[in-house]
Amino acid sequence: MRDKVIMACTECKHRNYHTSKNKRTNQDRLEFKKFCSNCRKHTLHKESR
Repeated sequence: MRDKVIMACTECKHRNYHTSKNKRTNQDRLEFKKFCSNCRKHTLHKESR
């Protein structure tokens, strides 16, 4: 039921984080504010396809 998801930085498009989500409860894309090691600051990370 849970799918693996890759999170990508919205500023530099660097794929930093891996997480999982439940497709039945969350059908839209995930968005988190996480630290990007490439940008060296906290940025918005969105689920990439």
